[in-house]
Amino acid sequence: METIERIKSQIEENKIILYMKGSPEAPQCGFSAQTVQALMACGKEFAYVDILQNPDIRSELPRYANWPTFPQLWVNGELIGGCDIIMEMQQNNELEPLISAA
Repeated sequence: METIERIKSQIEENKIILYMKGSPEAPQCGFSAQTVQALMACGKEFAYVDILQNPDIRSELPRYANWPTFPQLWVNGELIGGCDIIMEMQQNNELEPLISAA
């Protein structure tokens, strides 16, 4: 399966998916760690893809998403953003309702 097709499939099959460095249990960068903490605080399960284990996704997703950095949070097929946006949404009490509704 082509990388872009795999990405599309992952986004379609998971209401909440986080493309990150490492795993929720062992994030490999501070931005991924902050984003995971914010998501876990919402209390809803989410899927993740470790881009360090998937170099093809790491190279293709920024072009597909038109978003250059990781982590990337996708909810209901839509790119929400990276760490800064997620943290801002959490502070403004916008993240939990979005995650709960997914």
